[in-house]
Amino acid sequence: MLKKAMIGALVLGAAQLAVVAPATAEAKDVSWFLSPTEVEPGGQIYAETKAAMGGCGPATPVTSPGFAAPLQWTIGGNWGKSAGYGKAGKTPGKYTATFTCLDGTKTSRAFTIIGTPPTSTKPPKPTKTTTTKPKPKAPQVAVKPVGAPQTGGGHAPMAWDW
Repeated sequence: MLKKAMIGALVLGAAQLAVVAPATAEAKDVSWFLSPTEVEPGGQIYAETKAAMGGCGPATPVTSPGFAAPLQWTIGGNWGKSAGYGKAGKTPGKYTATFTCLDGTKTSRAFTIIGTPPTSTKPPKPTKTTTTKPKPKAPQVAVKPVGAPQTGGGHAPMAWDW
């Protein structure tokens, strides 16, 4: 009886291991961030990863069609920190930024260059602009006062004049 219980426990343990093993073999996502996730055209964008905190040591710069140039890892620090600044492109839209880790893992993050994406590749046709000259204002007519009260002139006795 004890022998059957031991065999049953072994089979159950092997079955559990078979279920758990494929889950651990799946690719893990690397911990890193891209900020801001919504950026103005031509705006500054920042990337950071920390190898000791679920990140990785980057083997390549961060690249994206939404970048003006690849984002270089120029900042280091504690916990295997790698970081850098880059510049977003000019064309609004949704983009993906990607880099490869030293262990060969590729990882990516999405970001958006805000604004209205262009609808065609042709530049808009210039419109004719007509300039209108402003109409001159009519000259102001001078009003001439008629007497001392209207001009504010003259001398009136004050209350303390005795």
